[in-house]
Amino acid sequence: MQFAVLGSGSKGNATLVRSGKTCLMVDCGFSVKETEARLTWVGCEAQAIDAILVTHEHSDHCKGAGAFARKYNIPLWSTRGTAAVARFGELADLRKLDAEQTLALGDLAIQSYPVPHDAREPCQYSFSDGKTRLAILTDAGCTTTHMEQLLSGCDALLLECNHDHDMLWDGNYPDKLKQRVAGQFGHLSNAQAADFLGRIDTSKLRRLVAMHLSEQNNTQALARLALSEALGCDMDWVQHAGQDEGLAWQTV
Repeated sequence: MQFAVLGSGSKGNATLVRSGKTCLMVDCGFSVKETEARLTWVGCEAQAIDAILVTHEHSDHCKGAGAFARKYNIPLWSTRGTAAVARFGELADLRKLDAEQTLALGDLAIQSYPVPHDAREPCQYSFSDGKTRLAILTDAGCTTTHMEQLLSGCDALLLECNHDHDMLWDGNYPDKLKQRVAGQFGHLSNAQAADFLGRIDTSKLRRLVAMHLSEQNNTQALARLALSEALGCDMDWVQHAGQDEGLAWQTV
């Protein structure tokens, strides 16, 4: 199994997961033109994408999803709640799933799971090719026992480290926005992500990527330090997917 991140942050998100002949895109928060450019960066053709899986309706995750799906005639999956409020436009192949559901798409088995976030019916996804398992966890204000159980024992984890607590509260965001980001339906901090790692089985973990970092309220160094300390590993082992540079193809 392989994955690549086209970009991760408040200005746009998109991640590719592929195994065998199957390639999936999780979220499409960039314009069609920008998505095409970023696909070129990682050497992937738009026509190779078999489906788009949307996590929730916020624009940084679904801005270009509908238009991209229409242009390339790609099936788009989302929860019913997301589909009801997202601006996908008319789609020839919109497929709805539950926030917690298993499905098979080509060579990949997908498990959706609900997350606490201020959206209509948000979910995240884990993927398996029968040998390895990759999980994505972003856009969650807190973690749950169910999430711990589901993500334990994965081989790769793309984990939100949105903000450093002190940088957020000492920063220039309005108080209401600070409360929203740090709230139970906001985004995971470095400390929350590190704590989550300490409560799951990481014995098989071969890839760990810090995701969805705030440009104002975090740094790569702080995020990677928090995760590396939680695992007791070298800081350089922890990878980072940025807003502009993303992350090139990684093999799990």
